[in-house]
Amino acid sequence: MYDFSHMVLGVVPTRRDTFPAPANARAVKEIMMPRLREIFDGIPDLTVVDIDDINEEGLLFDYDAVPLIEKKFKDVGVDAVFFPHCNFGQEEPVAMLAKKLNVPVLLWGPRDEYPPDPNVFPNRQTDIQCGLFATTKALTRYDVPFTYIENCWMDSPVLKQGIEDFIRTASAVKAFRNLRIMQLSTRPRQFLSVKYNESELLEKFGIEVVPVESAEIVRTIKNILENRTEDVNALVSEWKRDYEILNDSDETLSNMAGLALGIRTLADKYKCTTVAGECWSMVRASFAVNCCFVWGYLTGTGLPVACETDVLGSVTSALLQGAARKEHDTFLADITIRHPENDNAELFWHCGPFPASLIRKDLKPAIKTQRGSYELEHTDYTLARFDQAKGNYSLFIGEGKGVDGPPTDGNYAWIEVKDWVAWEKQLMYGPYIHHCVGTPGKLKEVMIEACKYIPGLTPDPAV
Repeated sequence: MYDFSHMVLGVVPTRRDTFPAPANARAVKEIMMPRLREIFDGIPDLTVVDIDDINEEGLLFDYDAVPLIEKKFKDVGVDAVFFPHCNFGQEEPVAMLAKKLNVPVLLWGPRDEYPPDPNVFPNRQTDIQCGLFATTKALTRYDVPFTYIENCWMDSPVLKQGIEDFIRTASAVKAFRNLRIMQLSTRPRQFLSVKYNESELLEKFGIEVVPVESAEIVRTIKNILENRTEDVNALVSEWKRDYEILNDSDETLSNMAGLALGIRTLADKYKCTTVAGECWSMVRASFAVNCCFVWGYLTGTGLPVACETDVLGSVTSALLQGAARKEHDTFLADITIRHPENDNAELFWHCGPFPASLIRKDLKPAIKTQRGSYELEHTDYTLARFDQAKGNYSLFIGEGKGVDGPPTDGNYAWIEVKDWVAWEKQLMYGPYIHHCVGTPGKLKEVMIEACKYIPGLTPDPAV
């Protein structure tokens, strides 16, 4: 499977070629880079590539270095680039390189120390903030989107948080740019709401949809049940160990395992990163099982599966999964009913396809009639929906917190938001449907930032 959570960050410190004094910039770099590497070392699945081999200073200050850095970074496949300013910086080479790389761009520079002597001209050592204004203007002229961390001290928590958020943003963009969705059969007839424009997804965003017909799906599952019995039995044993099994026989569990292995096999075959699956009749008619639990199980293994052939739900899953960076799984939910007592809480529910990794810690997950049966943890959540109407694409993004509510069947979470009525109207007026994707954590700002790097996608944050 394609691993979009591993990130390669190119780091390009920069200085002005003349004023302020180059020696001061080199001194800033000597202090700054160990601090940045300390932050980088704390971010999982991150490889950092520098430019120390490009010139003696390991700094970008002239045009000649641009093609050398471009080649090096493209050869290693950088996913994002960071331009820390060691003095005013050299805005034009920075903008040129950023344009050529076409990856998310981060800008930051440390605050300047006290001016040393008011009677000496020039008396500012680095003029970093001043140069950042110049660089941002240059990037704008080159039509390069960028992310900016405020001009702060090197030991400020703002710097650490800003870098971590940027890596999440770049990961979401990477997941989106490499999105290849496997569509299992057709949508359920009644679900007009999950219609989508396959040509637009490819033309606007480069998203590929790979349709797999029912006959191939059934044939693949049957082949696994007949010829990979050891793998089937091993997966059934895993489920019996980890879940309370309710109302499901060994034969049923074997068919579910065959389904899980079959979908994974097809996803690997077609190099797909997410799945949108028909789950109402095809598998049930051929193998007498529901898809719900299996969809959640696969999502928990890093292959998000959207119910009811919701292709745009799969797009949303990829974005959120990228932002979460393996810390948490995602879940696709119906937006169903308002809390009977809490006017700002809503029931986010589905038949049983939520990954068990998200279960309340005081509960044991159960499989009930081939469906997951458990409530999710009471924690912070980010909820999102990628959708479109009349060729216009937007991403709804909001945050809430899991709260107590009446128990129900399947998988569910009661989530409280700041103003549910405002959310409800924003979702109703659209272009959204009753499906959304959630994941633990506060990622609203990360997702808004990701939209900068996806031309044609408008962020639509919850009011």
